[in-house]
Amino acid sequence: MTMLIKKILLLLAFALVGTAQAAGGGIAWDKFPTEKLTDRAALQEGAKLFVNYCLNCHAASYMRFNRMTEIGLTPEEIKNNLLFTSDKVGETMKVSLDAKQAKEWFGATPPDLTVIARSRSAAGQGSGADYLYTYLRTYYRDDSKPTGWNNLAFPSVGMPHVLWELQGERRPVFEKKTEHGHELEVFTGKWEVVKPGTLDAREYDAAVANLVAFMQWMGEPAAKTRVQIGVWVLLFLAVFTVIAWRLNAAYWKDVK
Repeated sequence: MTMLIKKILLLLAFALVGTAQAAGGGIAWDKFPTEKLTDRAALQEGAKLFVNYCLNCHAASYMRFNRMTEIGLTPEEIKNNLLFTSDKVGETMKVSLDAKQAKEWFGATPPDLTVIARSRSAAGQGSGADYLYTYLRTYYRDDSKPTGWNNLAFPSVGMPHVLWELQGERRPVFEKKTEHGHELEVFTGKWEVVKPGTLDAREYDAAVANLVAFMQWMGEPAAKTRVQIGVWVLLFLAVFTVIAWRLNAAYWKDVK
């Protein structure tokens, strides 16, 4: 029995180490501009980008199109601008891409993105929104990869750069450093533009922030309401605590 417990603990330790290594791969994450989460125009623009660029391969099967009315879109706007011909406003955001074919093409089935922003957080690195904001901005041309693309935040990524027309083609600038007798290539933070995109760097960063804001909202549409209710609950508990304290003092004041 003792030996079995030791084996279980050892397996858990290896699992935790593996998880930490997987989460810690790539470069340090940039901070996502959280003010986008309360900007309805940014959320609406993010919804447009998500439908046009992400929904071709990735589903969001736990989100219905009509929930986007909560970010200021009308059912008519959703129907005219964000739906394919056969979709209905009340349906979930699914794709027609065959899972087996997708696995053959990309090496893995594209994950569902409904809660992707909530699932990608890592202790010491940042939130899931930070990861996505960094990931979508650090693609670069790499002819040694099957897709022709690589990513600093997710090395050897299987997904091609779907936003390349907006960002353009770039290559990171590395410098060689020697550590512990080994020569390493370290990212300098600079980029070489191979082919410009339709957006400049500032515009592209803003577009990615809008997209990530929508994905963050999609993971928990009621987050703003939850926070607001939580504030009122805490205020109520604070007032009730004071009342209960004074009632307790009044009840026991004559007892010695």
